[in-house]
Amino acid sequence: MIITVLFVAWAFPLSANTVNKTIVVLGDSLSAGFGLEMRESWVSLLQQRLSAEGYGYQVVNASISGDTTTGGLARLPRVLEQHRPGIIIVELGGNDGLRGLPVQRLRTNLEQMIALAKDAGAQVVLAGIQIPPNYGLTYARSFAQVYPDVASQRQVPLIEFILEDVALDPALMQADGIHPNAAGQPIILDTVWAVIADLL
Repeated sequence: MIITVLFVAWAFPLSANTVNKTIVVLGDSLSAGFGLEMRESWVSLLQQRLSAEGYGYQVVNASISGDTTTGGLARLPRVLEQHRPGIIIVELGGNDGLRGLPVQRLRTNLEQMIALAKDAGAQVVLAGIQIPPNYGLTYARSFAQVYPDVASQRQVPLIEFILEDVALDPALMQADGIHPNAAGQPIILDTVWAVIADLL
């Protein structure tokens, strides 16, 4: 399946005296706000919640619709250099799975991204993805297992499934059955928040 590439990179203003309080979201269409108004996406809602609760973080959305872990790995050094995040949420792999790319490549790319981010001084949060069994149950299960395995081995917090409580509810999904609609975004935020709150 080919997904239209849409580059989204934006940041919310923050006072200059805040140091290392940037959160970067490195993701694909699930985080880029595909099919939504930008203010509706869970990443935008994350910034709103951080501001409302007085955390003072800046959120940078470095997500591209259609991106794979290979693309994310290639982009990551520049993202780290440009934004120097304190926290980076890696939400990639869905397009690897939809294209049936090798599971080992997914694993290696995620491991390399985590290593690069840690070397740059960032705390890494890994967002797990699950895919439908288009390429068989064995592939789908092996794919899903990569995320907890990598998170455990690399000792990073894991969002077990970023579309938990959303993916199987048609009322929360867009017509393509892949991307959550606006009603699903606050639920995604709650899933993400449950993991990142302890890092703030």
